[in-house]
Amino acid sequence: MGIRLKAHGKINLTLDVLARRPDGYHEVEMIMQSIDLHDVLEIDSQTTGVSLSVSGIPVTTGEDNLVLKAAHLLKQIAHPEAGANICLYKNIPVAAGLAGGSTNAAAALKGLNKLWNLGLGQEQLMILAAKLGADVPFCLEGGTVIARGIGEKLTPLDSAPPFGVVLVKPSFGVSTAQVYQGLRMGHLGKRPETQIMIEALKEHNLCNVAKELANVLESVTLKLYPELISIKKHLIDYGCQGALMSGSGPTVFGLTENLARANKIADQMHLPNCTILATCMI
Repeated sequence: MGIRLKAHGKINLTLDVLARRPDGYHEVEMIMQSIDLHDVLEIDSQTTGVSLSVSGIPVTTGEDNLVLKAAHLLKQIAHPEAGANICLYKNIPVAAGLAGGSTNAAAALKGLNKLWNLGLGQEQLMILAAKLGADVPFCLEGGTVIARGIGEKLTPLDSAPPFGVVLVKPSFGVSTAQVYQGLRMGHLGKRPETQIMIEALKEHNLCNVAKELANVLESVTLKLYPELISIKKHLIDYGCQGALMSGSGPTVFGLTENLARANKIADQMHLPNCTILATCMI
């Protein structure tokens, strides 16, 4: 009997960069939120080795795929001959700021831990997740979370309301490294008010949540790709309460009161060379 797991995407309701660290990484503080849009991993035993196949949105099945990296990390703990056949059904847009690769890695860690009877607890899996990427620990945790450090220090918050989310992903990708390299700490634009956002979420107040959306990486990405400014405006014009870029981009999301409203807006919007999806916060 195989193991089937959903791997949920994320959006950033806030993203602040506090400082550049000596190691080249940046100290961040952000509120990360799981969304219902998800990929699916199906994992079965096989005699030896780890194989990966992908259907849906095409992604590499080479050794740089985070699912395989997660598997090889766990194989160092498991029996060297441990095998698995992994099928990835890909729905989350790639290089989009939605943690698609990271959430697949987190699901692989969970699934293979179970398949290989490793008995690793959440704390041990979190340590492994941090080795795979800054967003992987959050994807392992899920929900509504404040992330600090380089994204690996997590503080869970009360569950956010199931607001609708309209996602607009342009045809191009964005290099996270390039965005962080372009960041000027003295020119970050609107900085998030984390505590005010937490209160707005607690009160289920969509108007205030929309008002507090802030991502300092927009100060770089919107200059590189000014068409994202137009996408934000379109989302508001079509009825979203607020719009923001997720992560380093290029996906822009708009918030609505519920999934039904998000679906209606997504159906009405027509933007050339963009993927438009409706989902909700979970």
